[in-house]
Amino acid sequence: MILWIKILHIAAVCVWMAGLVSLPGLYVQRARIVQGHRLYMLQRTTRFAFLKLVSPAAFIAIASGAALIFASQAYQPWLSAKLALVAFLALLHTLTGLVIIRLFEEGQIYPVWRFVAVTGVTLVLIVGVLALVLAKPEIEWRGLVPSILTEPGGLRRLAEDISPWPIP
Repeated sequence: MILWIKILHIAAVCVWMAGLVSLPGLYVQRARIVQGHRLYMLQRTTRFAFLKLVSPAAFIAIASGAALIFASQAYQPWLSAKLALVAFLALLHTLTGLVIIRLFEEGQIYPVWRFVAVTGVTLVLIVGVLALVLAKPEIEWRGLVPSILTEPGGLRRLAEDISPWPIP
C-alpha cells in the first residue's frame, strides 16, 4: 500500500513542480500578445494548466505526502525542513493563481525580471526539497528554533499558552 501511495506522490510532485517552473514562461508571453484570438488562447492555456493540471497535482501531492507521513511514521527533523520548503511552494502556488487573475486584464504584463526571479526561487525550493528527501540529513534544531517546537506536544502547549480559548 505504501508503495502505491509513494508512486502517486512522486508522480503528483513531478507534475506540480514542473507546472510551477513552466507557468511563468507562459506569463511572460503576455507582453508580446496585446489582444485578439492569440491573447484568448494564451489565457485559456494558462488557466487550463493551472486549474486542471497543476492545482490538482498540488492537492494530490500534499494529500499523498501527508498519507505517507502517517503510514510510514516518518517523524524526522529533515521532514520538518522539507515540509517548510513545501509550505513555501504552496505559497508560491497561491501567488501564481493570483497572477493569473490579474495578468489578462487590459494593459497588464509579466516582466522578465519577475519571470527570472520566480523561476529561480522555484528551482531553489525544488532542489532543496529533493536534497532533503534524497539525503535525509541529521538536522539538530537546538539553538535554531525554540525548544518547545521540537518537543512532542510542544505546539499544543504553545497554543494553550497563547490561545484565549480552551483547547480540547
